[in-house]
Amino acid sequence: MLLHRAVTLLATLALPALALAAPTQYPLTIENCGSPLTFQHAPIRAVTIGQAGTEMFHALGLGDKLAGTSLWFNDVPARYKAQNDKVERLADNDPSFESVIGKRPELVAVQLEWMVGPQGVVGTREQFHELKIPTYLMPSDCEGKDNLVGADGTRLQAFSIESVYRSISQLAEVFDVQQRGEALNTQLKASREASTDSLKGKDLSHTSALFWFSSADLDIDPYVAGRKGIPDFMLNTLGIRNVVESDEEWPTVGWETLAKANPTFLIIARMDRRRFPADDVEKKLEFLRTDPVTRNMDAVKNNRIIMLDAHAMQASLRMFDGLETLATAINTYDLPK
Repeated sequence: MLLHRAVTLLATLALPALALAAPTQYPLTIENCGSPLTFQHAPIRAVTIGQAGTEMFHALGLGDKLAGTSLWFNDVPARYKAQNDKVERLADNDPSFESVIGKRPELVAVQLEWMVGPQGVVGTREQFHELKIPTYLMPSDCEGKDNLVGADGTRLQAFSIESVYRSISQLAEVFDVQQRGEALNTQLKASREASTDSLKGKDLSHTSALFWFSSADLDIDPYVAGRKGIPDFMLNTLGIRNVVESDEEWPTVGWETLAKANPTFLIIARMDRRRFPADDVEKKLEFLRTDPVTRNMDAVKNNRIIMLDAHAMQASLRMFDGLETLATAINTYDLPK
């Protein structure tokens, strides 16, 4: 991937500038999703609820700080596997409150507010904070979003990529590894630019797409990406229109409606999770090619189906690899005018 290939070169080029980064001054207080978090020192033990945080820890060289991890969609990238194998997986999906606090973390990093929030399935932030355990909620899931409306929340404002860069910078500051955070953000920005540059000159003015994450059952309406969320940001970055108009993060929309929208591309999630039957990408493909409604969609008839890791559809480091995957795939097609 472009992101992985760029790491060594960009880190080397960035070293002179990053050498001036000041060390963290403790006690450190940061504002996080409406809650001030104070650290007297760099946390020694952390737990992540969400793959995005786990992979950020690894990318920042902090994998040895992880006492537990949970909520996974895809296998960890090969470059992190050896370190990640040493981290206890508390649950493939949502862990129990007791299993998290049992690891005695000095920080819990949370990808999604429905896991730890006002109606968190794991617990509320207050429950953790009463035990003097700070919870760092990824800004990408709390800023400009109402997580009490819709199954996965509703975007009040469009997702901003700056929220991902800020997560990296803030976690780097909490753990006093600012140089690594700045280098990682430099790499991510270069990867994003390379993906958009690869499509320059290609006419995408009539190109649209649909993201299909999963379905509670293959016989009912699928979970698809709404406007203003992360997949919509990916499409806008590449100059492609999302055919779904809902502001919910992952609304359910009927296949008849989606077929009428007739997207140029179908982008379907590939994942190792097996919560629903449609988590299996092969079952998605079989459905699309045999269902009387979906098999007549132009994207299906012309095999304009792109498989993308589910985690790349989240606010995560993998999203940048996802942008490259989409750009590379789209470049292989002669698009209809």
